Amino acid sequence: MTRETWVDWPSREALAGDRATRIRRLITWFVRGALLGLLVWTTLFRGGAPGWSVALGLVVIAVCAAAVVVYFRVTLEQRLWLSLGALGIVLGAGLLARGTGFDIPAEVMWCAGAILALERLPLRAAVVVTALALGAFAAVNEDPWPTTAAVTAGLALAGYALRLDAEARGNAQRLLDQERAARSAEAESAALDERARIAREIHDVLAHSLSAQLVHLEAARLLIERGGDREQILGRVVAARSMASEGLAETRQALSALRGEMTPVEDFLRELVASDGASVAVAGERRPLTAEASQTVRRVAQEALTNVRKHAKGAKVTVCLAYGEGEVTLDVRDSGGAPSEITASGAGYGLLGMRERAELLGGSLEAGPGEEGFVVRLKVPT
Repeated sequence: MTRETWVDWPSREALAGDRATRIRRLITWFVRGALLGLLVWTTLFRGGAPGWSVALGLVVIAVCAAAVVVYFRVTLEQRLWLSLGALGIVLGAGLLARGTGFDIPAEVMWCAGAILALERLPLRAAVVVTALALGAFAAVNEDPWPTTAAVTAGLALAGYALRLDAEARGNAQRLLDQERAARSAEAESAALDERARIAREIHDVLAHSLSAQLVHLEAARLLIERGGDREQILGRVVAARSMASEGLAETRQALSALRGEMTPVEDFLRELVASDGASVAVAGERRPLTAEASQTVRRVAQEALTNVRKHAKGAKVTVCLAYGEGEVTLDVRDSGGAPSEITASGAGYGLLGMRERAELLGGSLEAGPGEEGFVVRLKVPT
């Protein structure tokens, strides 16, 4: 044993009985009640005892019961001297009972004191108290010495076994509390991650749509102030309206994704490129993707096609979705073309934001010139 084993108190979880099971509490109260009943019975029905001694014995029993209650409280607070004082009252009452002829109550008090000391005190103090209590018991016990030795050793082992049992329960309770705290922290972390994901979805959809609308509406306002051509003004308003309609549709898609109501990625890509005449190819064994991975693929595809419309109008686009071992790859290529009139409008989610989104999932995004036009390649783990 280490030095700490001798000087340290049992843990608070071991000393506190408020979390014990109902059966354990019932057994504990039954044992305490049986000991108290034995003390009262042997005091009341001791033959030949004068009335004053019986009354004194009952008072002593009441004082001992109060001292035990105090002992349980002060040991829970780990106050050594008060604990020793409360336990000393019990052992002293045993001496008084022995001196007045109440042998059985005296032996019960000494044995109970020894067990309580081993169960709840630091071992260094518990060994001293137990040695005094069981020594007094062995000195007055009239059984043969082997029997007395066996009973004394059994009582000491019983007290120590109760101590080990309490420590085991205390350790189990601490582990349970730690597990609950870990689960609570994990749930809080998951909630924060979900909030961050929702924030990204809102930013990706609304920031794109609203910024594009503002650009077109601001251009329309400037044209009106300068007396611009009616067709140009109408074109800007129609473009803003189109952006608002697309933003509403994308917002609905994002809400459906947050609810887990997403269409397969392949179907989404085909719908996305339907108006551009692009082709979609799927390679590898298809399998369901996580919500985060699926949303990242969708957002990158949208951003890549938006960039094609802005910077390479009329280009031929090919989209390839490949399922690999432990990852999925999205490849969007265009053949190059002329910039459109909204090149400088600021529309789109931004490849930088898409790259950050991919890296949050442990993936990567590469974008740059290809053999003919521009290539966007996304890899995310599955």
